[in-house]
Amino acid sequence: MIPPARNGQRADSVAIRFECDGETLDIVDTIERRRYSLSLSCAGEPVPTTTDSFRFPVDDAVSIETASITLPTVLAVYVRDTDGTMRSETTQFGTESFPAGAYILELCAPMKLYVRVDGPLTIRSEMTRMEIEFPERVPITVGARSKHDRPAATVTTTDDPKDVMAAISTFGSALKTTSPERSYPTLRGHPPTIERGEALSIPDTLTPSETDVTIEIPETLGHAFCVAPLAYYLGATIEPGDDPCIHTDSGFVHPLGVDSTFESEVERVLKQTFFLDCVTRTEGLYPIDLHERREIERAVDLDFGDLYEKSIGEQLAAYLSVPYSVIEPHVPEWKLTSHVESRPTSIEMLPFLVNDLAVIRTPDTKHVSTTQTETTAIEGFLRNSFTRSTREAASAPTLQTASYVEPGRTESLEQAWVGDETPIGASKATPQAYRNRLAREHSTGDISIAVVCNDAEMAEERDLVDDVYGSREELPFEITTHKNLAREELRTVLETDVDFLHYIGHIEPDGFECPDGKLDAANMSDVGVDAFLLNGCLSYDQGMALIDGGAIGGIVTLTDVINTGAVKIGSALARLLNNGFPLRAALEVAKGEDIMGGQYIVVGDGGMTVVQTESGSAFFCEISKIDDKKFKLNIKTYPSTIEGMGSLVNPCVNGHDTHYINSGSIDSFEMSLKELNEFLSLETTPVESNGRLYWSDELDFEDIN
Repeated sequence: MIPPARNGQRADSVAIRFECDGETLDIVDTIERRRYSLSLSCAGEPVPTTTDSFRFPVDDAVSIETASITLPTVLAVYVRDTDGTMRSETTQFGTESFPAGAYILELCAPMKLYVRVDGPLTIRSEMTRMEIEFPERVPITVGARSKHDRPAATVTTTDDPKDVMAAISTFGSALKTTSPERSYPTLRGHPPTIERGEALSIPDTLTPSETDVTIEIPETLGHAFCVAPLAYYLGATIEPGDDPCIHTDSGFVHPLGVDSTFESEVERVLKQTFFLDCVTRTEGLYPIDLHERREIERAVDLDFGDLYEKSIGEQLAAYLSVPYSVIEPHVPEWKLTSHVESRPTSIEMLPFLVNDLAVIRTPDTKHVSTTQTETTAIEGFLRNSFTRSTREAASAPTLQTASYVEPGRTESLEQAWVGDETPIGASKATPQAYRNRLAREHSTGDISIAVVCNDAEMAEERDLVDDVYGSREELPFEITTHKNLAREELRTVLETDVDFLHYIGHIEPDGFECPDGKLDAANMSDVGVDAFLLNGCLSYDQGMALIDGGAIGGIVTLTDVINTGAVKIGSALARLLNNGFPLRAALEVAKGEDIMGGQYIVVGDGGMTVVQTESGSAFFCEISKIDDKKFKLNIKTYPSTIEGMGSLVNPCVNGHDTHYINSGSIDSFEMSLKELNEFLSLETTPVESNGRLYWSDELDFEDIN
């Protein structure tokens, strides 16, 4: 079960900051740059208080008096007794009243948000806002917890596979519960980080999870890497064994396949266990209406109420008694598959991949020749003479390195590559980027975005993105635009603490082109930019240098790019990132805008978001016409690092108040034109129709076939 809150305030309570301006209480997550505002009626001044009154862990809390609370968006509100028992869940367009008594209201906001109040109270939900009303002005306590999670310790390991297995066996210590609620991303916890050294060293502070599960695998790095996410999720210990298998204290044994079947079987067990935990947890602290439960109950003979109280090993035995083919149609699309080279240099990436609950595979790749990779670029080059390169036009654009690989495609939404080579069709993940994220400093200021255009011929993109960034009225932005920066001026921008840099201009592998020469980011050790888009030719090397210097993630190019295509890609990325899409997901959507899209990749932490989404999840809609009166709407969601695998979404379509497991295509709906208009008016959303990308506030329904 979820552990109760500790008495008093946490040492890291600075992660949450409360700001009051008149009758608005702003709650700010200073690490993840998330903000949510509560409008209060007849409010007084907030007073800092302890967190003792909350059943759930919170970082900080304040007390204030008010006669009502108005929420700027419609979100799930769970009404609980003070012991954590759920009394009710609010519904869209619903009104519910609660008698006198003490309640904890859990608000599913961009941070974990709780309100402790003595009733009676009434909750009303409309199309775009919610209101919590009290009969008179009453004292309330507002508590919040950042979704940012730091590793508790660092494990040192040698490159010996047996030591690596012991290091991975500590990952389960990060689980905040061993109940099925650990399928929620906020209840899993970040595994301890790993450093390579001369001897295995595990801090005494790391307490293993008390589970009854052991995994046996051969002593190879490949086997250890592949099984790491499963061992973490099960809280399992990894031990050497000739035949890969899972076994529990009760005697249950499940083979994990051999040779070519090993990785696929580990993946199936992870997905099956995780998915059925998501269903079983509806018997616990969150007894919600889950779409996947209604679907799977028709196909399996499992007593979820009974399973909820069982140990992980007992649950595992019941879950795996169901053929995977039965549940496969209902398992959400996985967020991330990581292709990890079986080398010692990959060891330090494991905690970060596991924290994302990524599927890990050893590479099924093919090395790609320069000619193959350039084919797309050449087609565009022949149609246009203007590339974003300062080099004289040759017969075709060139690549900056010869070491390219193309990982095998999977069914996951996103792909990542961990290895020395440069990937095609996947992001390039490095441990330094994730360490930079962990070291991210607190910030209570506005979301800062710098747009740099270092070539007047590319001003079209600058003008387009200037209209995009900062267009979210509910969020405070600080936008600065720079033109024709000299080397030292650009260095100053790169060293300034900025949430996002959108760079437009000429780039070469050895530096950014400035009026007075090149600035090579490889010579910088104090990069202040968190995330970036380097929209110029051959920007991969400079992007990697920014990561090495302190940045967290970015989008770069592998070849020369044609200006017209770069404008399309850059403008689409600006809107998607401004809407809360993570870097990898934004590029996945935007690259369809132009044939040059395949020449862009993400480097660093691809799950990073620049700003928060309006509704908590990044929604992508696909619309087609059924007939003159009906449309088909397919909704797809992209999880971020914060709202990861296991989080929930509620699209509130056609009055249905049903929750779905976040990730991928969640459902399709038939709608009238009026219903579709109402849904799309809730927030600005990217929409695909007839193979083209639109935005919900600009969509002409006459264009839909």
